[in-house]
Amino acid sequence: MRYLTAGESHGPQLTVIIEGLPAGLPLTAEDINESLAQRQKGYGRGRRMQIEKDQVQITSGVRHGLTLGSPVSMTIENKDWQHWTKIMGMEPLTDLTNEGRRKITKPRPGHADLNGGIKYGHRDLRNVLERSSARETAARVAVGAVAKKLLAQLGIELASHVVEIGGIKAENTAASLLPQEINEKVNLSAVRCLDEEASELMMQKIDEAKKNGNSIGGIVEVITTGMPPGIGSYVHYDRKLDAKIAAAVVSINAFKGVEFGIGFAAGRKWGSEVQDEIAWDEERGYFRLSNNLGGFEGGMTTGMPIIVRGVMKPIPTLYKPLMSVDIDSKEPFQASIERSDSCAVPSASIVCEHVVAWELAKAIIEQFHSDQMGQLEEQISKYRQYAREF
Repeated sequence: MRYLTAGESHGPQLTVIIEGLPAGLPLTAEDINESLAQRQKGYGRGRRMQIEKDQVQITSGVRHGLTLGSPVSMTIENKDWQHWTKIMGMEPLTDLTNEGRRKITKPRPGHADLNGGIKYGHRDLRNVLERSSARETAARVAVGAVAKKLLAQLGIELASHVVEIGGIKAENTAASLLPQEINEKVNLSAVRCLDEEASELMMQKIDEAKKNGNSIGGIVEVITTGMPPGIGSYVHYDRKLDAKIAAAVVSINAFKGVEFGIGFAAGRKWGSEVQDEIAWDEERGYFRLSNNLGGFEGGMTTGMPIIVRGVMKPIPTLYKPLMSVDIDSKEPFQASIERSDSCAVPSASIVCEHVVAWELAKAIIEQFHSDQMGQLEEQISKYRQYAREF
């Protein structure tokens, strides 16, 4: 199972093609639009969220609410395109007076601008930033929403929440909650945080950043329940599921690190404090007495909840810009300002959740016969029974 996305931040639309979905998966645009709406929420978002109201249009691969087994294509219109047709048009320029309009020659620190310009030979760095923009994550959320629908059909549920913004840490209460309970609670918080007191302090920190023309980052957590044990593999590095998830999380714009379970804290503990002891009972089968390893051992799922955290750096576009160098004149200059957010951590938790969902769904599809949804459901049920009795 794989997907491609296409589209620029201020182009006419984002396009997605998914290949490898089973036939017979119930899927409607509303299943995806709910996730797209969540991505656009969150305290600290900029004016772009007031312009766009992301809605997906499914254009192939689905008939009468069920997938066909053929590629599924989707588009998400960029409503702001109407103001950018001259700047981002596909046709050659005829009005040469507009040729230099909004041309960008001053790369922003922390962005792909300079490196991308060097790689592809672009003297107008808009050619880089339009694709490297986090706007592309809308397409990835749409893909993840499809994956979440598939996983839900198999009894696998996900939730995400914010555990830290700008150094303000939430009390970790997620471990005692099911994904549905987490989703209900975080939807009541403007920063998608389970800790009400920390939520208030986080919003104050975001306000401070905005007032100072600055930005702040944070840490998000994704929790998955219902994954059977033994998904992934220990035999090759590129078959390890936790490694695939780690790569996917770090591929999200501005994400710079990932950890599972207690993560880096494991390096400060005794081995006896870290390993998850194994137990068995007739109802549950094998389970762990703790979950320090976040649901993974040897690159494979253990059947325990999968706990993934990702760290997002502060958004590099600042209204109080840092110094840069003009690539034409080579003179020092303040980096150009594009419309931006002071904090996007709450919405980044949604992106992270959907990116993780895709990797989990893909792993399921790779490991089991998946031409038909009914066959897949039957196989997963039999595999769970086998694992309990092993």
